[in-house]
Amino acid sequence: MADDDFSRSFVDETRHLLAQIPVDDIDRVVGTLVATKENGGRVFFCGSGGGAGHSSHAACDFRKLAAIESYSVTDNVSELTARINDDSWDDAYAAWLRVSNLGARDCLFVFSVGGGDEERNVSVNLVKAMRLANERDAYIVGIVGRDGGLLRRLATASVVVPAGDPSNVTAQTEGLQSVLWHLIVTHPRLLATTPRWESLTR
Repeated sequence: MADDDFSRSFVDETRHLLAQIPVDDIDRVVGTLVATKENGGRVFFCGSGGGAGHSSHAACDFRKLAAIESYSVTDNVSELTARINDDSWDDAYAAWLRVSNLGARDCLFVFSVGGGDEERNVSVNLVKAMRLANERDAYIVGIVGRDGGLLRRLATASVVVPAGDPSNVTAQTEGLQSVLWHLIVTHPRLLATTPRWESLTR
């Protein structure tokens, strides 16, 4: 593909992938988060790399806009690196969730490109976090790419970003994760506070 064609091709692919996502899957995630809020539960966001960035941003917006007690597992860099250094990366997220007393009223919200794969030893930190949530009967939701991996199999509700061009899987998944979780946090069933710019008159 010529360099001049890349931007147009990427934008066209983004439109195509977004159009394939079942709206019912999005609404099931919304419903699970509504139930979490109504039950007095908390939302714990987690991911690695770009997913960690989404988690921090989402925890802010879900607290401020949806009025749900929310946390990002990776926001305390001192605790995170201490756990990685003293214990292991694989166990860091699950250990953090144990200290936070993750319970049946709570929800684990996962951002991942592949959803975790135990057999191939991929994203084991996310796998162990999801296994803990499952053991404790917590809700699990997420936005994931590829075939959804373990996340899709364990989740109460999840959204899968379809795979398009193999060269763009990570970029498209992480880009659309941001679009989708912003859709979710501003959904009328969850929105509790009008965002600042939307509240201003022209």
